[in-house]
Amino acid sequence: MVEEKRITHEYALEKAKELVGKMTLEEKAEQLTYKSSAVKRLNIPRYNWWNEGLHGVARAGTATVFPQAIGLAAMFDDELLNDIAKVIATEGRAKYNESSKKDDRDIYKGITFWSPNVNIFRDPRWGRGHETYGEDPYLTSRLGVAFVKGLQGEGKYLKVAACAKHFAVHSGPEGLRHEFDAVVSKKDLYETYLPAFEACVKEGDVEAVMGAYNRTNGEPCCGSKTLLRDILRGKWNFKGHVVSDCWAIADFHLHHRVTSTATESAALAMKNGCDLNCGNVYLQLLLAYKEGLVTEEDITTATERLMATRIRLGMFDEECEYNKIPYELNDCKEHNELSLKAARNSMVLLKNNGILPLNKNNLKSIAVIGPNADSQIMLKGNYSGTASRYITVLEGIHEAVGEDVRVYYSEGCHLFRDRVEELAEPNDRLKEAISIAERSDVAILCLGLDSTIEGEQGDAGNSEGAGDKASLNLPGRQQELLEKIIETGTPVILVIGAGSALTFNNAEDKCSAILDAWYPGSRGGRAVADLIFGKCSPSGKLPITFYRNTKDLPEFIDYSMKDRTYRYMSCESLYPFGYGLTYSTVKLSELHVPDVKSDFEDVEVSVKITNTGNFDIEEVVQCYIKDLESKHAVRNHSLAGFKRVGLKIGESKIVKMKIKKSSFEVVNDDGERILDSKRFKLFVGISQPDSRSIQLVEISPLEVDIKLA
Repeated sequence: MVEEKRITHEYALEKAKELVGKMTLEEKAEQLTYKSSAVKRLNIPRYNWWNEGLHGVARAGTATVFPQAIGLAAMFDDELLNDIAKVIATEGRAKYNESSKKDDRDIYKGITFWSPNVNIFRDPRWGRGHETYGEDPYLTSRLGVAFVKGLQGEGKYLKVAACAKHFAVHSGPEGLRHEFDAVVSKKDLYETYLPAFEACVKEGDVEAVMGAYNRTNGEPCCGSKTLLRDILRGKWNFKGHVVSDCWAIADFHLHHRVTSTATESAALAMKNGCDLNCGNVYLQLLLAYKEGLVTEEDITTATERLMATRIRLGMFDEECEYNKIPYELNDCKEHNELSLKAARNSMVLLKNNGILPLNKNNLKSIAVIGPNADSQIMLKGNYSGTASRYITVLEGIHEAVGEDVRVYYSEGCHLFRDRVEELAEPNDRLKEAISIAERSDVAILCLGLDSTIEGEQGDAGNSEGAGDKASLNLPGRQQELLEKIIETGTPVILVIGAGSALTFNNAEDKCSAILDAWYPGSRGGRAVADLIFGKCSPSGKLPITFYRNTKDLPEFIDYSMKDRTYRYMSCESLYPFGYGLTYSTVKLSELHVPDVKSDFEDVEVSVKITNTGNFDIEEVVQCYIKDLESKHAVRNHSLAGFKRVGLKIGESKIVKMKIKKSSFEVVNDDGERILDSKRFKLFVGISQPDSRSIQLVEISPLEVDIKLA
């Protein structure tokens, strides 16, 4: 059966014009907030635009809960991420179909998903960084496009509508976001902050873009002529609709003070191309019209764009190919197995002195310790759905060892307070934790954060930091717990549950192994156990840099990229971007890079990789480029390609990567992307080419000099 041709923006807009042409001005204005009113005489049901699908259908009851976005990024696997997005879209449709049958059109019940978050995680203190794909614009671009395409599908209609957010130059501080002005150079804007959005628009055909709360260079993002008119619709020819962040337009007059009244704010946003208001300021549009601040044509244009999206989603076609997706597919066995696979592939082995994988036959007792050991919240991350079953780390270890090994458990300490029980003295679980560590062959220590203290302003319980971190240290009494358990002499396997980089004040040197599990989704505890006990090998790579301390970082409010991320940092990292160990070793050979002519488009690089160790693995081959001539080049080098590959013991494979011409280009001070050099160094390996990465993985990338002919 041949699939029907995709409904284009142009066709949908033409049909939308016909439909909107039958509406009154009032009916049109009532479409422009996230709670759009019904137009019963035209058979248009009410619709709530607000839904979330960051790592599974969120906030709408039961759905498959995948690892948080930062964990999905650590897979370094755009193909698997695309498969995950397809599942999220399937479940979104399954739930929408069932809700619609029952005329349940509440919030979080629609098929417009305000995901992915393709902001750059430029500072590890930012509380919402775990919603992103990390610190690198190339990685974020590739993953963003894969996610958007997976959500939107390839049928006649969009399966669901994706939304790239938050446009643009948005990554904290959370406490200042409603009044903050992110000042950024043209070079940093076009080199770092915009590429993922551009890719989502041009390659992913993303249906929606959400503005950010902050100002960028003086203009509030949800009403920015520069961002919305000149760049998004002008340079990039974006055809979809723009939605404000929630209550962001009210910030124009309440906090940014660029307008004086709600009607002026509504007009500023609408005139610059913001079609949909998540909030209530657009309820003032008819008043703004009466005041002469907006025209009927402005209101009509925004309504047409929104109706075009609903038409592209097949909302008014009873024969839409997705209408038959049954509710039974939501949270099904196959989808949860994919979540488990993602969790396994996302976890990053930061250290292993040889203790892992554990052989349960050699163990009599295990101590499982820590505030994240039996935590369901740690599994979830924010913007999460509700799983029908959660498997914590403690449960996963019980599953793995059965009745043959004694499993001791102690919470050890509270996640961030100084005691577990309110009436107790401080450190009320510490002695218990020490006692069970002393009795055990190995201690699995589960520390870190969760989304109640690391997240969005207002959502996270961390009111002091508004969701951001003041430092990279473990909160509460966790550092003390870590050091006291190490002092027992029992080997310590540290399992980190967190969405961002942490530091351990040199205690990492005394741990036998460290596994970064992120917020690993509903099956996360089983995935941790599968890796610890060798059912499969860890294979994730860090999509962010672990810094040694905040002294190595610029001020949080400084949006310059100088000394930020692996591309610009001048200090040595604790654990570098792109780093992650497996249970095996590999050999790289036969790097082939063809002669590159000055008029080239893409370069196909190939390398042979051989599993030389004693464990079946998946490894991530990475390609980096360093410009050797241009004064506009990044300080260090940039990721230009990656490919995940499965290798049995002794197996060799040829890995091919197509390196885009844009990876050889630099961005100058005017924000222009140019080819400004004839000499480059290209590196292919399983890590960055920096000395810290090579020290940790104990293998250097292969390299080749490229001179444009």
